[in-house]
Amino acid sequence: MDSALAAAAVAHILRHPHYHFGNKTLWLIIATVLLLFGPIFYFMFGKEENE
Repeated sequence: MDSALAAAAVAHILRHPHYHFGNKTLWLIIATVLLLFGPIFYFMFGKEENE
């Protein structure tokens, strides 16, 4: 489960150039190092609202 969520987050990070907070490198590190909570943080706080 957590690896699928991390893969979805990484795919989304690589496809989208704009983030609510931070940059692409920061979110890739968070999503891959914190496999369970990193992707959740990205989808809650990093992803732009209008996508």
